[in-house]
Amino acid sequence: MAGPGPGAPASGPSDRAGRMSIEIRNESGVSVDEPALAALARYVLDEMRIHPLAELSVLLVDSATIADLHQRWMGEEGPTDVLAFPMDELRPPPPGSDRTDRMGPAGDSGPVTVLGDVVLCPEVATEQAREAHRPVTDELEMLCAHGILHLLGFDHAEPREHATMFGLQDQLLDSWRAARGPVKDAVEPGGAAGRESG
Repeated sequence: MAGPGPGAPASGPSDRAGRMSIEIRNESGVSVDEPALAALARYVLDEMRIHPLAELSVLLVDSATIADLHQRWMGEEGPTDVLAFPMDELRPPPPGSDRTDRMGPAGDSGPVTVLGDVVLCPEVATEQAREAHRPVTDELEMLCAHGILHLLGFDHAEPREHATMFGLQDQLLDSWRAARGPVKDAVEPGGAAGRESG
């Protein structure tokens, strides 16, 4: 799904056990702090105890592109804020276990798992942030975390699922923001924020 585009990929080490590949592609025409978005994605995956060799792609697109994807894959008209396209079936390890439980002898971690693609629309996120009176950066972080949770098998079709998914999403974002500290809203149409890679 993520093809060549103007945004530079942002990825880096997750922890000592290996490297988590998180590719951010910004094809939206809206300037976004891509390294910060990659850091959030890495944080969410680490907190969910996903193996550090997992791969994730985050694609930022314009409203016309996401409207096309929304129609093609969901059968719904118009642009949306986030879509998630899972690749490999992957669930977080059960409580009481950790990532090392999945390693074979001598630390053999097995094949790399491709989680899938999260597609975000900064234009829609900007409008939603404006309506909710919150920073666009917070809205994009929420949508990115939401998309990752969908890739991990969470859903919100039923009230119980909704409570579980949104409760976890809020917990992850609260702990991320507490650890990260306050930041300036770095989303600007056509600006220069986020053009560096981290």
